Amino acid sequence: MGAKLSGGGGSKFQIEQNSEINVTPFVDIMLVLLIIFMVAAPMATVSVEVQMPTAVAPPQQNPPKPVYISIQEDGDVFIGDGPTSVDSMGADLKRLIGKRNPDEERIFIRADKKVRYGTFMEVMNALQDSGFYSVALVGEDGNK
Repeated sequence: MGAKLSGGGGSKFQIEQNSEINVTPFVDIMLVLLIIFMVAAPMATVSVEVQMPTAVAPPQQNPPKPVYISIQEDGDVFIGDGPTSVDSMGADLKRLIGKRNPDEERIFIRADKKVRYGTFMEVMNALQDSGFYSVALVGEDGNK
């Protein structure tokens, strides 16, 4: 005593196949991913405005969580998005990296192309005095 589930003739146990694809779960997942990327993308960028000179060297792979020092045209220095001074930069960097070894930490320096060379060297000397010897200079890609 079974009930017939679908369609015309055939036996009582025959079920017709539904060949339509249900795209609703796919659309839901894509919308969730879109929202996640829209929220996460602004947090992954540095918002300090500098005009960097172009570089022709091939780009190197970034570490998992890079530390950026930005030097603006007027000489203001930033670690990530937070302002700092040359005198307190070493202590701020050590507080930022926590228990990681300063010798193994690579620091990325972004400087405006109109920054005085003396200001740039003050930052470099402060980094060396604090034990940060691995420094990378960031420039705009000149191969565009």
